[in-house]
Amino acid sequence: MDRRQFLLTPLLLPALATARPPAVAAYATPKRGHVLRFPADHGAHPKFRTEWWYVTGVLDAPRAELGFQLTFFRTRSGRAEQLDSPLAARQILFAHAAISRAGDRLRHAERAARTGLGASYSTSDCAVQVGSWHMRREGQGDGERLRLRAEDRVLGLDLTLTPTQPLLLQGDGGWSQKGTRPELASHYVSWPQLQVEGRWRVEEHSHAAKGHAWFDHEWSSEVLDRGSVGWDWIGINLDDGGVLMAFRIRDATGATVHAHACLREASGRIQRYASAELSFVPLSHWQSPRNGARYPVQLEIRFGQHAVRTRPVLDDQEIASRRPLPISYWEGLVELEGSLHGHGYLEMTGYAASMAL
Repeated sequence: MDRRQFLLTPLLLPALATARPPAVAAYATPKRGHVLRFPADHGAHPKFRTEWWYVTGVLDAPRAELGFQLTFFRTRSGRAEQLDSPLAARQILFAHAAISRAGDRLRHAERAARTGLGASYSTSDCAVQVGSWHMRREGQGDGERLRLRAEDRVLGLDLTLTPTQPLLLQGDGGWSQKGTRPELASHYVSWPQLQVEGRWRVEEHSHAAKGHAWFDHEWSSEVLDRGSVGWDWIGINLDDGGVLMAFRIRDATGATVHAHACLREASGRIQRYASAELSFVPLSHWQSPRNGARYPVQLEIRFGQHAVRTRPVLDDQEIASRRPLPISYWEGLVELEGSLHGHGYLEMTGYAASMAL
C-alpha cells in the first residue's frame, strides 16, 4: 500500500461500512396541472433525474455577430441513493460555456463536480454553482436580474441579465409534452428578451457586453422514448420584440416523433402549435470532422402561416464535451429568416450518438 492509499483508507472506511445494495431510484414525474411558483421553481428540483438552467444570447460586437452560451446541468445519478457518505455522487452538476463569433471559431469551456465537493444549488431560488462558475437570481420587482459568471483560459463571461418581459410558461402552464406517454414530459419555463450588460472575453481580449438573451429552465425524468435519439430546438428573440420557441423529438430515421412551437407576439398574444401543425425540413448540412455527425445547420420550420429558416453564423458550433462523460451536440447562434426575423440559438442533439439522459 503506498502513502496515498494509506491516507485515503481512513476516509473511505465509513462510506464502505455504510454502503448498502444499490436500489433503483424513484424519480419524480412532471404533472400536468401542477402550478409553478416563483421564485421557488427557479431553484433546483433534485427529485427529478435531469435539470438545466440555460442562457444563450446575442451581443453587439464590432464587425461580427457574436453569441454566448452558459448552461448548468444537474443530474441525479441514481447510483448512490442509499450510500450514507458525503462523498456519495447522488447529484452531479456540470456546466458548459461557449462563445461564437462570425468569421472566427467557437470557444468552449466546461466544469463538473458533485454537490458537496465543488458544486451546489438552491431549492428555493436560482442559485447554482460549479467551482467559481455561477448563475443566480437577485432582487425583486424592478430590481430583479440574473447574474452569470464563468472564467476560463479561453473565454470569460461576467454578465447581468435584466428582464424586459414576463416569464413564458411553455406547453400547458409549464408542463411540456415530449411524446405520446404522459410521463414523457418536462416542466419548462422561459425568460426571453433579457437585456444583457457586462463583459465578455476571448483569450486575453475583454470587451463590454450589450445585447439580448434567452433563459430556459427545464426539469424532467424522461423525455425520450425507446425509439427517440435526440431533438432539434430553437429559441429566438425576434426583432419586433416577439419570441419563438420550437422543438421536435426525432427517431433514428430522422422522422419527427413529437413537436411543438410557441410564438409570443410583441403584443403579448400567445399562439401554440401542436405536433401535426409543424414541419422541420433540413436545407443544408455540416459534417463534423470530430465524429462524422451530419447536422442540418439550415432548417426550414413551418407552422401555421409561418415559414422560417435558420442561418448559422458559423457552421462548426459543435460542442464536444468530456465532463462528466463524452457527449457531442451542436449549439450555436443562428439568424432567423423568412416570415419572422430575429437571432437566437439552435440546439441539435442525437446526431453524433443517441442521447442518453
